[in-house]
Amino acid sequence: MKEITQKRGGSDLLLQGNEAIARGALEGGVVFCAGYPGNPSSEIIETLAEAAKDLPIYVEWSTNEKVALEAATAASFSGCRALVSMKQNGVNVASDFLTNLTMSGTKGGLILVTCDDPSGISSTNEEDARVFARLAGIPLLEPATPKEALEMVRWAFELSEGIKNVVMIRSVSRLSHTRSNVTIGDLPDFDASPYFDTDTPFHTFPVVLKHEVRNEKLNRARRDYFEDSSFNRYDGPDRPALLVISSGCAWNYVIETVEILGLGDQVGILKLGTTWPLPKGLLEKHLKSSDQILFAEDVDPFLEDNVKSLAADLGKEVGVKTY
Repeated sequence: MKEITQKRGGSDLLLQGNEAIARGALEGGVVFCAGYPGNPSSEIIETLAEAAKDLPIYVEWSTNEKVALEAATAASFSGCRALVSMKQNGVNVASDFLTNLTMSGTKGGLILVTCDDPSGISSTNEEDARVFARLAGIPLLEPATPKEALEMVRWAFELSEGIKNVVMIRSVSRLSHTRSNVTIGDLPDFDASPYFDTDTPFHTFPVVLKHEVRNEKLNRARRDYFEDSSFNRYDGPDRPALLVISSGCAWNYVIETVEILGLGDQVGILKLGTTWPLPKGLLEKHLKSSDQILFAEDVDPFLEDNVKSLAADLGKEVGVKTY
């Protein structure tokens, strides 16, 4: 698909979700891409491999997901922007290295894309990989459309370099394999000059101190990037009878349902694109607006459990809720 590598932006392309992720990586200046095949993620590396025929970037299918993440991390340590992709089961394979990586930190922007598979369309299970974001202290982004996927990936490189840590982006089958028109941006010059600065160590010692540093990076992501992010939005009345909190593809179903039922004047919809760490200030504002809360998300109640925990901490401020 030659259109994916066109230099000048501004035109509309009909892109599959995975193609939009690949284009977003290119617009973000990625120079190293690795992954392990497995639907619904495969087209990301396939698209980038085709792009590598026209652009000065390196793309590989790695031996497994752990090796892919290690290779991409090496590129990050040398100051290059890198992306690694895999399906949800692959995050298990990479988890040993991943949980150490978030302690050592990174240099060049590094993005881990996990493509989950609700309903097991092409998988033996429907594992929800988002739990690794909380487990390992990783900022998590969840796009809802191909357009947003492109924009999130491009922005995630800036976030990663801003906090010096890996960023996770979660897609799902119905996003990765859907198609819609996407307005593309310009491509950069890809003028990376890899350099390993041996004066900058990347290790996990002392562990307790590095754990504290990781937590501060996560707090910085929430405070400086997530609270005012354009990927979070609210639609509905100021005091809704019901507040629906949603993320990812599920948000599209919520929007459609409210429109079909004609409930726009009664139901408020809070879409979160930044789902870990939670934007505390934003949620506090909207939790105060309604006593009835409904959650809509794919697979596990990851968003629901975390918001309920936050609401419990904010009990005096937001009051008792019915879920």
